[in-house]
Amino acid sequence: MEMPIEDINTVMFAPCGMNCMVCYKHCYHKKPCDGCLNSDKGKPEHCRKCKIKECVIKKSLSYCFECSEFPCELIKNLEKSYNKRYRVSLMGNNRFVQTFGLERFMAQQKEKYTCPKCGGIISIHDGECSECQEKRKES
Repeated sequence: MEMPIEDINTVMFAPCGMNCMVCYKHCYHKKPCDGCLNSDKGKPEHCRKCKIKECVIKKSLSYCFECSEFPCELIKNLEKSYNKRYRVSLMGNNRFVQTFGLERFMAQQKEKYTCPKCGGIISIHDGECSECQEKRKES
């Protein structure tokens, strides 16, 4: 499925700090989702039932960093998982966006997750390109 990296946009930044565009579920499905806070159509079950998403909606927030309780236990637990499994800091992503803005973050993400071979999107979860299936070299 062709998904040019230019399509990485700010609506794909989830409240928790995840860039949904680089999620393997988004990269490889024929019907990708529209981001965390948009419709549940095409989303995996764990995203539809996400307690973090429910929390920000209940508090009328867009991002976790806007909350006076940030970082809460929900975020801390997700952070541990993402640090261990993918060497990514979702809390760090939140803080970057809070400090430098979403546009700058997404530009950084575009650079980081663009496949150098074909220009596809490299999945954060398995390091594989959405287009050529080339695996990212570990750094």
